[in-house]
Amino acid sequence: MAVLCKPAIAVPEYVITNEETLALAEQLHGDHPQLELILRLIEHTGVLKRHLIQPIDQVLRHPGFEARSVVYEEQTKDRVPAVVRQALDQAEIEPRQIDLIVYVSCTGFMMPPPTAWLIGAMGFRPETRQMPIAQLGCAAGGAAVNRAHDFCTAYPDANVLVVACEFCSLCYQPTDLGVGSLLSNGLFGDGIAAAVMRGDGGTGMRLERNSSYIIPETEDWISYAVRSTGFHFQLDKRVPGTMEPLAPALSDLAEAHQWNASKLDFYIIHAGGPRILDDLSRFLDVPPEAFRFSRATLTEYGNIASAVVLDALARLFDEASALDGHRGMMAGFGPGITAEMSLGTWTSDAAAAE
Repeated sequence: MAVLCKPAIAVPEYVITNEETLALAEQLHGDHPQLELILRLIEHTGVLKRHLIQPIDQVLRHPGFEARSVVYEEQTKDRVPAVVRQALDQAEIEPRQIDLIVYVSCTGFMMPPPTAWLIGAMGFRPETRQMPIAQLGCAAGGAAVNRAHDFCTAYPDANVLVVACEFCSLCYQPTDLGVGSLLSNGLFGDGIAAAVMRGDGGTGMRLERNSSYIIPETEDWISYAVRSTGFHFQLDKRVPGTMEPLAPALSDLAEAHQWNASKLDFYIIHAGGPRILDDLSRFLDVPPEAFRFSRATLTEYGNIASAVVLDALARLFDEASALDGHRGMMAGFGPGITAEMSLGTWTSDAAAAE
């Protein structure tokens, strides 16, 4: 079965703290009628700092969608290869051994996709298949893992590279003054993650089952309005309550695999915000500590969209607490409202050799 190896993570060098974000919100929106609510929401995101691809003064200036698209492509080509290289090294895989690249990003657009450039620039085979995913938002990290698992199920000896590249700061819109939009300005950060799923060998999460679930009639709860100025993020106030209908979907997936979602050894969950994690802990009946990897991502990087689940998985590797045979769950949540979920068992090359 396919094994998701240790992810590589990179965040850019420019940092903004939550205190600086609050000060900016007061400075820029001092006359907003709901300023106190906005400040309170930002203060309670659980985010201590976020990383940005540009200094904050450049982020706040909107040079136009075309200029931002140029920055997106330049930053992608500048920053992604090193992360990919590290992920390949950690999986002990060469570029020419990769059969499919699943590339996810919802914060910019390129055609041909970045996969076409990567294949030529980094020595992947011309026959390497490409699967760009652009419209699943924060759920796309889980979707990328699931589609990689599907591919490895169809081609058991295949290796898949998963890349998540999110430059959320390029979606800042100075004219969007809704509470949800202003909250997102204090929640989202920039980050890149990559991981290899090996069809044979490897240490990590051995994927066994995956599933998707969409909550009916919620497609406008998380969305983009695509305008001449770019992507305008729209967030409905009902989103934080979505774990109540989604928790049963996670439980059903585990039950179908004859597991108990409340009794697993590790959880890799998308950290959309503290309420998401708190509610899921309650509805799944698992201790808050079970989501410590996701909380750490949120605290240190903010919500880095599709890259969150890979960063949380990397933290599990770093903690070195997972033992062979431990059972775990991964889940990403995003527009739709969509959940992309998977189950897997921890395994290592050393254990397989015994």
